[in-house]
Amino acid sequence: MRVMGFPAGMFQTNCYVVALDDEQECVVIDPGQDALEPLKQVFAEHALSPVAVLLTHGHLDHTWSVQPLCDEFGIPAYIHPDDREMLARPSTGLGPQLSGFVADSDFTEPGTVKDLSDGDKLELAGIEFTIDHTPGHTRGSVVARTTVGGAGTVDGPRAIVFTGDTLFAGSVGRSDLPGGSHEQLLAAIADKLLPLEDDTVILPGHGGTSTIGRERAANPFLQDIR
Repeated sequence: MRVMGFPAGMFQTNCYVVALDDEQECVVIDPGQDALEPLKQVFAEHALSPVAVLLTHGHLDHTWSVQPLCDEFGIPAYIHPDDREMLARPSTGLGPQLSGFVADSDFTEPGTVKDLSDGDKLELAGIEFTIDHTPGHTRGSVVARTTVGGAGTVDGPRAIVFTGDTLFAGSVGRSDLPGGSHEQLLAAIADKLLPLEDDTVILPGHGGTSTIGRERAANPFLQDIR
């Protein structure tokens, strides 16, 4: 499996492209601000064709380019229904201090939007993603789990999880915006992420990668919920 990523826009939001080795279909995760042209470059360089977009939540820095991307390539966007309103009205997720930063009239939903639910198993581009609802950063935040490698590979199978703004390397998502709850966030991490194997790789929405074991041992926000 190939996982390619780059930080998009002024928010440096990690946008990921995921594809099976030697396959042309791919999935895009969290196409943020100014992500469309870099994504097209990735598609061209690796001879890829997107089949879907997965959104870890509805904040604008993760969804900015979803409508032009989806509509240009005729593909659906997947998002939890609790965050869907933010696709066309991003100000609803920003609060009064930040809502003036954007004009809702500049944004619309993609032509096809599909709901994500806790426990969903989606097969996209030949890859199975398991969706876990992890509210706390937003009401509709999710993480998406999959597996790289396999029994016949040198290192064997290894889980990876796209954590959006739920869990970062050394930190957790903010919870002071509309729909946020620090208590819910920690509970979701404890329920959905900390039970995963130590070598599970986390690919967050901002910053560098980590593993569940590293975060369980050293993340200062998680020490009381181990």
